[in-house]
Amino acid sequence: MKRVLVLGAYGLIGAEVTRHLLAQGHDVTCLGRSSRAALKAFPDVPWVIRDMTEMCAEQDWHDVLADMDAVVNCAGALQDGPRDHLQAVHVDAISALARVAAARNIQIVQISAAGVSDTASTAFFRTKAAGDQALLGSGGPVVILRPGLVLAPQSYGGTALIRQLAAFPLVQPLALKATPIQTVSVKDVALGVQHALAGRLPDRSVLDLVEPEAHSLAKVVAAHRHWLGVAPARLTIAAPRWALGGIGKLADALGRLGWRSPLRTTAIEVLKDGVRGDPDPYRALIGDVTPLHKTLAGFESSGLHVLKARLAWFVPLGIAILSLFWMLSGVVGIISVGAAAEVLTRVGWPMWMAKLSVLFWAAVDLALGAAILYRPWVQKALLGMFLTCAIYLISASVVTPGLWLDPLGPLVKILPIMLVIALMSPLLEDR
Repeated sequence: MKRVLVLGAYGLIGAEVTRHLLAQGHDVTCLGRSSRAALKAFPDVPWVIRDMTEMCAEQDWHDVLADMDAVVNCAGALQDGPRDHLQAVHVDAISALARVAAARNIQIVQISAAGVSDTASTAFFRTKAAGDQALLGSGGPVVILRPGLVLAPQSYGGTALIRQLAAFPLVQPLALKATPIQTVSVKDVALGVQHALAGRLPDRSVLDLVEPEAHSLAKVVAAHRHWLGVAPARLTIAAPRWALGGIGKLADALGRLGWRSPLRTTAIEVLKDGVRGDPDPYRALIGDVTPLHKTLAGFESSGLHVLKARLAWFVPLGIAILSLFWMLSGVVGIISVGAAAEVLTRVGWPMWMAKLSVLFWAAVDLALGAAILYRPWVQKALLGMFLTCAIYLISASVVTPGLWLDPLGPLVKILPIMLVIALMSPLLEDR
């Protein structure tokens, strides 16, 4: 049994690796940047709360690696963004880690990705390749595992998108349907880490973790559709290849606001190239990893998976509608300040006070409509919207109760808006 530090331990792969190592009896310490996510994932495991983008010098790793026998790196990012810096997390931090670990003879198991190359079309693959090379060049004990498309009972990023597509009722939206994909179960990735720590994989080996056969993206989505218990689609709607560029750029723009869409340009480019690897070297040492259909058969499926996948379509639509609603409400309040103020003057308010109140709440509406578009502020914006609706409802009921009988129902309509706001909050919780 070893003392193991797991980097990125509350991510899709990191969480499974952590659970597996704990079950095997290893002494596990985890590293992540969010204390809230850390304690939610493993409240009884010791945590180091650090951001790897700020651990790019050797001295940043000295205390963290004290008394460790091995490090499993499951940390990574798909694309540069407000919180993600590929060069820092994939290369600079890993290079510093490699030098310190080599000096102390600490083994590193690196979770990379199938298809990485220093000439790849995406910065994700290029920086992953540079990190792999830094580890191999350090002289320390290293095993590099390169999984294909990782499937897990949970779903994030690309796997969440596949489930969203598979859960679509009646029709099947799809693009790049012929793209070849080789999958791997997250449980096989955790087993690969176990084999590396146990010395069953040669030092300095670089091994792809992929199933023996590749499937088209269409077959992967169809397999998920069957697993979810969704009836076969009656019609496939193929998105034209040329439209993907615009979709990716829009997702990138949202990425600058903190939204990590699985449709960013990096994900699209990876899909265009396919997700493939060579299963033979790992097969010769350990055996085949679990193929797609057996992987899905080993995961429990329930109506909750379908519900979550379908609700995921509601999230971007809900955010867009709420933002538009509150901004239009603010704009209309400013444009029609006189007419809106008359509602208050009829019950005795002076005109100046009525106009000031209308303009104040119009400004609040505009601020909330803009704030909900920025991902780090979204929960606070939703809370602000809910409280504002409650204030509107209570104050109007006291000052202008006649609005309850207005044919257009301005107060009645607040109730479903509050319900939508309340539903959006749990859907937007971080993993």
